[in-house]
Amino acid sequence: MKILVINAGSSSLKYQLINMDNDEVMAKGNCERIGMDGRITHKTAAGFSSTEDCDFPTHTEAFQKVVEKLTEGEGKVVESISEIAAVGHRIVQGGAIFSQSVLVTDKVIDQIEGLAPLAPVHNLAAAQALRACRKVFGPDVPMVTVFDTAFHKTMPPKAYMYGLRYEDYEQYSIRKYGFHGTSHRFVSADFAKRIGRPLNELKLVTCHLGNGSSITAVDCGKSVDTTMGFTPLDGVIMGTRCGSIDASAVLYLMQQTGMGPEEMSNYLNKKCGFLGLSGKSSDNRDIEAGAEAGDERCQLVTDMLAYEIKKQIGAYAAAMNGLDAVVFTGGIGENAVSVRAKACEGLDKIFGLKVDPELDEKLNHSSGRISTPDSKVEVWIVPTNEELLIAMDTMEIVSGLKK
Repeated sequence: MKILVINAGSSSLKYQLINMDNDEVMAKGNCERIGMDGRITHKTAAGFSSTEDCDFPTHTEAFQKVVEKLTEGEGKVVESISEIAAVGHRIVQGGAIFSQSVLVTDKVIDQIEGLAPLAPVHNLAAAQALRACRKVFGPDVPMVTVFDTAFHKTMPPKAYMYGLRYEDYEQYSIRKYGFHGTSHRFVSADFAKRIGRPLNELKLVTCHLGNGSSITAVDCGKSVDTTMGFTPLDGVIMGTRCGSIDASAVLYLMQQTGMGPEEMSNYLNKKCGFLGLSGKSSDNRDIEAGAEAGDERCQLVTDMLAYEIKKQIGAYAAAMNGLDAVVFTGGIGENAVSVRAKACEGLDKIFGLKVDPELDEKLNHSSGRISTPDSKVEVWIVPTNEELLIAMDTMEIVSGLKK
């Protein structure tokens, strides 16, 4: 079965065509600048690569170009659209409605669009993409939505509620939702498979670290707490996001600068974090290089990130009343030796967690155990694969339709 996986933004449409018989990514690409001038990059497993300027007034034209690239010319990987059994879509916000992946219907699309106030940029684009995909592929090709928030639906109220008036939760749905759930779900299950133990016996802290970062407590396969909250702004510092902050500091800054709500949202989401603290870059590779060169502000960013990760590991170990492993994933989690090392530094005294520096260096950009043989808590690098999990959910739901 061949599954097309879609990750749509307001002006972009990333895609992967996966052969589920062997998990091979047959082709992948990205339609950029939708609604503007437009460009598509397309790559195949056979090594073909192309970039083409296109006219993408809407997501519909982007989907039409994706079909063209997959079925025509030198970069084609299937003979016709009929070989694509289903389409799986990543959706950022499922709110309190969606606790698992679902088959797409008109009602589902309307519900996703209805959740736009909780994620205006992401969910409106997702609804547009779902309608455009159906228009291009037709009603006979099933579509499935996989929600970033769904994995965190198992959090108890004591973890997801805020100390606001209860009426605000009831009326405005203000609560912690958590994000990156597809990644946390994938790496926790993959880790359990790697060590040959049932996931429902393990207490894990999974650290998805990248330009956007979140840390999750996974107790017996279920998310019981996570760092991102009502939006992906909350939690540890990120590339351009500030992470957790006293709300009064935001109000004070608005009073001092005269910024309105939209300006403040843009400031907190796009001008803070690594970029705002360092004054140089939102890319951790630049931050690490700056720290090594003696830049004090870059060093501060590195120290803050590691410190915040360490605090969450300790907090979540306490919340779960135990800890079997810490799993690092994402662009920073998989590729930043210093972040992993500093985040785990000193945890041997409390948890018996010890990282082997040589293994940590050796397995950088790779995967495997980086803790010492005598470490009471295992530490691993496990690459995430959200697209494969979306494809797996899609295949499971679509296969069930045929029974």
